[in-house]
Amino acid sequence: MTLFAVLTVLCSYLFGAIPAAAWVARLRGVDIRTVGSGNSGATNVQRALGNGPGLLVAAFDILKGALAVLAAYGLDLGLPVMAACGVAAVIGHNFSPFLRFRGGKGVATTFGAVAALLPVAGLAFFVIFMATVWLTRFVSAGSILASVAAAFTAFLVGPEWLGVVVTALAALLIWQHRDNVGRLTAGNERRFGQKS
Repeated sequence: MTLFAVLTVLCSYLFGAIPAAAWVARLRGVDIRTVGSGNSGATNVQRALGNGPGLLVAAFDILKGALAVLAAYGLDLGLPVMAACGVAAVIGHNFSPFLRFRGGKGVATTFGAVAALLPVAGLAFFVIFMATVWLTRFVSAGSILASVAAAFTAFLVGPEWLGVVVTALAALLIWQHRDNVGRLTAGNERRFGQKS
């Protein structure tokens, strides 16, 4: 990659690292890392502060992933750099230097990046996520199944290397949900709408 492309990827990381959940919660006098799951993400904000703040954080986190990809597109840097920018935004969200390299689990940012890179895979992510959450009220299960569906779809409709990229994002998302998997297995995972 050219130096300009590298700088664009770095900027995508920093943009993705903006901790919307932590900052929105701080405006309400809450340290989101000390309540509920301790996760700096939209679901924890929704549980702790309500639907409005939760939706605001989710929308911003989706935009972080999508805009990182679209910025590279607008700069005509090519699909590989677009993919790198999307991955960088997700990594920034999950490991934010503004939060001592902690962050969220990357669901919304991953969705935004995937939807901008490969809209059909983004649609698969959205449909499976919404259906799973509607049926089970488990956001974690919806997130995991949606990421798997997106990876599968990416291999079906995109170039193979992009399928690998989306699969890597799915693997990172699942890893970030390892504690949730344990709670799901044990039967004590919190459901959507359940307060912290």
